Amino acid sequence: MEHKQRIHLTGQLPERWREALEALAPDLGMVPAEDGVEVACSQGDHLAVMWDGGAVRVTWAKPVQLWRALSLIPQPLAPCHIQERPRFASAGAMFDCSRNGVLKPETVRFFLRKMALMGLDLAMLYTEDIYEVPERPFFGYKRGRYSFDELRALDDYGDMLGIELVPCMQTLGHMKRALHWPSMRHLRDNADVLLADQEETYTFIEEMIRAASAPFRSRRIHIGMDEAYGMGVGEHLIRFGYEDPRRIIGRHLSRVLDITDKYGLQPLMWSDMYFHLDGGSRSGGGYDSSDTPSEVAIAAVDRRVSLVYWDYYHAREEEYARNLKKHASFGVPVLFAGGLWTWAGPAPAYPMALDYSAAGLAASMKAGVDTVIATAWGDDGAETNLLVTLPGLQLYAEMTYTGVYDPAALAARFRRCCRGDMQAFLDLGRMNATPEMHSQPGDPANACKFMLYQDPLVELFEADMEPFHLAEHYASLAPLYARYAKESPEYRLLFSHYAAMAHALNLKCAWHESAAAAVRAGDRKRATTLAESVPAIREAIETLRRTWRQLWESTNKPNGFEVIDGRLGAVLARLSTAEEKMRDFAAGATDDIPELTEPSLVCKRRPDGTICFTNIMEEIATAGAIDQ
Repeated sequence: MEHKQRIHLTGQLPERWREALEALAPDLGMVPAEDGVEVACSQGDHLAVMWDGGAVRVTWAKPVQLWRALSLIPQPLAPCHIQERPRFASAGAMFDCSRNGVLKPETVRFFLRKMALMGLDLAMLYTEDIYEVPERPFFGYKRGRYSFDELRALDDYGDMLGIELVPCMQTLGHMKRALHWPSMRHLRDNADVLLADQEETYTFIEEMIRAASAPFRSRRIHIGMDEAYGMGVGEHLIRFGYEDPRRIIGRHLSRVLDITDKYGLQPLMWSDMYFHLDGGSRSGGGYDSSDTPSEVAIAAVDRRVSLVYWDYYHAREEEYARNLKKHASFGVPVLFAGGLWTWAGPAPAYPMALDYSAAGLAASMKAGVDTVIATAWGDDGAETNLLVTLPGLQLYAEMTYTGVYDPAALAARFRRCCRGDMQAFLDLGRMNATPEMHSQPGDPANACKFMLYQDPLVELFEADMEPFHLAEHYASLAPLYARYAKESPEYRLLFSHYAAMAHALNLKCAWHESAAAAVRAGDRKRATTLAESVPAIREAIETLRRTWRQLWESTNKPNGFEVIDGRLGAVLARLSTAEEKMRDFAAGATDDIPELTEPSLVCKRRPDGTICFTNIMEEIATAGAIDQ
């Protein structure tokens, strides 16, 4: 039975400290009690925890630092003298709720509690159309959007803990899910981008800004405007003729900021479009090493906005430092956003999430960046559950308060704040590659995704995966994750899900490693064994589907899982077809399975042996066209 430390807070305390302590006590492993250890609190200019007998003395500068301070008190109580001065004025996280996975309000509260213990004081829910706009009933329709009341309650909860919730929306690109409805198609420049310079567009943007900001106390608002590819060359070109997109975005931004001014808001926006309005940077990471902001781009930046430099793709501190130096030429405040690599498919890319974030944070400290944000995206279906962001959030917190990336200290703090085993979480990254499978920086292998969805007959990656023993690799992971599920009751569903996924991949990869070879060799005995293995593969995929839904609905609203159901349903259907064809071949009813005997080409493995990242379903499931 877990021992809970009894504590009694006295002295200078935040306004809503009783509510906050009641909410955090289970996470802290503490019990508020009049006869507990006295924790004498005072407000100062930094965080401190000291005990050498008698009362524990705690100093805090911001309310959230009090909760971090309590998490730093040794258990059991022991002499300590801890002093921390944050390297950033504000640090926190952005959770993507727009790629099908919408966090349940209780899950957001879970994250806010963990962030409070870490000392993080900023949170954003990235919502493209995942909030109510009263004037637009189709905005977020059937997508699990948040109600005004849900967001207001979350803001109240964050305020209780000393965490600022900042609305996060889009006012130019990334609007495809809203703009595909017939009632809003007249607002499109192209399928993804709003039509600038059209008056009704700004009526719509004002409706969004009013609705997005209304539930929150914060006067800050993130207005997006990243990756607006093709702006100015769709409907805008037809209506108004060609113009340098930088001039269009400058004019558009001015109109948007007039609206934020009207509502007394302080806007933030992504900075990438000022570096490349020609379809993307050459490196694919948003900011190419040779890109510099032009005079036109600098002139397009309105001094009323703060820029958010997002960068998830660089391994070295000097690369971030170079890009931060370029941002200084804009003459406006710059924030840094690193990536927690939750978008590699069904499993996180942990080495990149931690190592790249550490490099970016180190550069940001030296550049004097005020605010840093850990982003957790869900590209292509939100397949990775956002519980896996916890180690990355802990990294942001520890580097904010200590200035260094110390893996051992990070693991200890993770156990204290998240009640989890850091190594168990990091081992989930092993789903993406075997030890022999290597990647280039910023371009991780994600075998977990492309082997899960690879067709059992049209095997696009047969030649790429030939040097690796994936079935054996996943066979070793399934019992490991099952053990972690038993050892980690708070995260049992997470690890049970990955145990099921590893087992399914073990069986499915065994098929891929043998099916084509058996048919090419005319080995009907082996074909019989393969056909007989399919029911077990299908059962494993069905088990995976059930554990995935259980995990999904434990943290997300149910909307969006229909996409994963559909993907796994397609896998099951194709396995049935593969079984029928393999049985016919084994019985001698046919002498060939053309899909399997067609020669396979290397398409993901580079000449140096590294494997390319692939995270788009239509590039994995078929060489044909899904949407044409």
